[in-house]
Amino acid sequence: MREPIGSVWATGQQPSRTQRRGRYLPESMKHPGKMLPAIAAKVISTYTQPGELVIDPMCGIGTTLVEAIHHGRHAAGIEYEPHWAKLAAENVAHARWSGALGTAQVVIGDSRNASRLLPGLAGTVALMLTSPPYGSYTHGHIRSTRDTGEPGIRKWNHHYSRDRANLAHQSLPALLDGFAQILVETALLLRPGGIVAITVRPYRVRGELVDLPGQVLDVAQQAGLVFTDRIVCLLCGVDDGRVINRASFFQLHEARKAWERGVPIHAIAHEDLLVFHKPFTEPAEAGRSDDREER
Repeated sequence: MREPIGSVWATGQQPSRTQRRGRYLPESMKHPGKMLPAIAAKVISTYTQPGELVIDPMCGIGTTLVEAIHHGRHAAGIEYEPHWAKLAAENVAHARWSGALGTAQVVIGDSRNASRLLPGLAGTVALMLTSPPYGSYTHGHIRSTRDTGEPGIRKWNHHYSRDRANLAHQSLPALLDGFAQILVETALLLRPGGIVAITVRPYRVRGELVDLPGQVLDVAQQAGLVFTDRIVCLLCGVDDGRVINRASFFQLHEARKAWERGVPIHAIAHEDLLVFHKPFTEPAEAGRSDDREER
């Protein structure tokens, strides 16, 4: 297996709202942590073939599922929150009505039980594409003083739900532990050599950089997945040599506050795409094979 080489994808040529317009139901914009459709589409077209199966164990409004079936793949998703699961199913129905050729199903449940929620798919999945939740630090809609003329910042659509069992409400160590369980469970559904693609961004909290991609990489490897590539997915557009920054309000706000303190940091305008694959053989099986070859 070759060493990870990395790459850069221009996935932010259009704002996220434009990428979803007409392709998703308007209600979808209320979800606090939506995957960018351009990232999902690029991952699916790069790592799968038409007719293959794609899953998302934390599917939210169904971005992975919608992009998969629009590209002629089949898909399945698990969503913990019934409200978002219903919307994901409605987005799938909308995609089918719009001419998508693939099929998809949505299951409500805790994806730490993925192999039991999707028992008929064991060993058949070509690609698992997902993104972990971040909590309210990096998500939601904002109106600032510049927008309203009133002091302070107003946030909305920044909570997944009030259910404290949702991983989005957990501390970072608990979130990573839960995500590790999801990866182990989902790997049971992957075929040998199946791909796991995780979109995750670094972010700042009170000026401190949280290297969530690095921590997720460690967790995935501990779950037995083999690291393949790390790709930068730009959240900015490039037009006639100009960079159009589409960094979130949260990251721009953190950068401005740091500059006021004399710390010249830059706003984060990318997501990391971490790519892994399931081993072709289990370690014990690989050992027995080697023994036979030596004899």
